[in-house]
Amino acid sequence: MKHNPDDRSDNVERIQKNIDMTIENMHRADEMIEKTDDPNMKKTLKEKNDRREHALGGMRLEIEDEAKAREKRK
Repeated sequence: MKHNPDDRSDNVERIQKNIDMTIENMHRADEMIEKTDDPNMKKTLKEKNDRREHALGGMRLEIEDEAKAREKRK
């Protein structure tokens, strides 16, 4: 079986898209928090946003690493 080569040429763009989508989801959750009166829903959405915020930090580090790796390949 022939393996496909590791193509990382679009990693920076892919990670940036994930960052943008995560930020959009955080904004939508914030809007829902403002609109709902359900304390359990508010708690759940706040917890999700906390996890998203944590994930953004990792994605930002990953995008920096990929950008550096891209520069080295040039």
